[in-house]
Amino acid sequence: MKAVLFEKFQETPKLTTVADPTPDPKGVVLKVAATGVCRSDWHGWMGHDSDIDLPHVPGHELAGVVEAVGRDVKNWKPGDKVTVPFICGCGSCSECHSGNQQVCLHQEQPGFTHWGSFAEYVPIHQADLNLVALPEGMDFATAASLGCRFATSFRAVVDQGKVSAGQWVAVHGCGGVGLSAVMIAAAAGANVIGVDLDPAKLALARELGAVAVIDGREADVSAAIHELSKGGAHVSLDALGHPVTMTNSILCLRPRGKHVQVGLMLGDHAAPAIPMPKIVGQEIELLGSHGMQAHRYGAMLDMVASGRLDPSRLVGRQISLSDAPKALMEMDKFQSVGATVITRF
Repeated sequence: MKAVLFEKFQETPKLTTVADPTPDPKGVVLKVAATGVCRSDWHGWMGHDSDIDLPHVPGHELAGVVEAVGRDVKNWKPGDKVTVPFICGCGSCSECHSGNQQVCLHQEQPGFTHWGSFAEYVPIHQADLNLVALPEGMDFATAASLGCRFATSFRAVVDQGKVSAGQWVAVHGCGGVGLSAVMIAAAAGANVIGVDLDPAKLALARELGAVAVIDGREADVSAAIHELSKGGAHVSLDALGHPVTMTNSILCLRPRGKHVQVGLMLGDHAAPAIPMPKIVGQEIELLGSHGMQAHRYGAMLDMVASGRLDPSRLVGRQISLSDAPKALMEMDKFQSVGATVITRF
């Protein structure tokens, strides 16, 4: 099969031919129809993820068609159209037994713990636990955006932040995760403030439901949010993963507010300074959010079916597999408005 492969971290990936995967007894092989290019893939290519063994094929935001099925798989057959969370549970640890596959103790992650979806085919483990059937009418590019950005934002806003109608919610960083969070929080009835450096992304945040936007180049972000919200945000998300956005997210909260860290902070940003006096003195909650379980997709997809959420609006450029190396390497320099998705193989 064709795949994008890198043999050394930070070395230019190459489009090459590698062996086709085969399913393990409880797994499947998917024919990839679409796969997103995500900043997490860039972190992996940089060498910030210790799970990656070289050589490596990246890619974890995917949708496709079941091509081959392991002998112990009960719920899926060739031809089924599916997507998958980027964190696949093992099904046997204590976290999986409690329904928290997103923090599985023995999790598999396509594009990190094993070869991913920048390829014509990708293996998925524990298919009966981890696959999600695509709704009728959802295109593959939209479906690919669900597995990381949109589902991650849904859990961050709904399950971790517990956002409710009338609350003030700040979203720091309006890339794919941030814009998803804006849409989801607005659908929950919150007053959403979007923060970014890019006017085009701020304009889209308004279109997706933000009641106000802040250009981080021109404003004291936390002070501006306190003024707009008359006291500070109830919930604030760092959707980028940077010491500046993390700090702004914490400082913009009102007493007893919730900070949700969604953006990865790896490499040089892995141990940022945290404004602890604010956290202690105002009883601020610090929450992490890491993907979403397959069994929670139903709630999200019901909101899509009802028209309250429209993830297709967040799909940006559609590129070919041969374009993927350049798109991956430039991920930390410039992110286009909306998710870049590989749809031509």
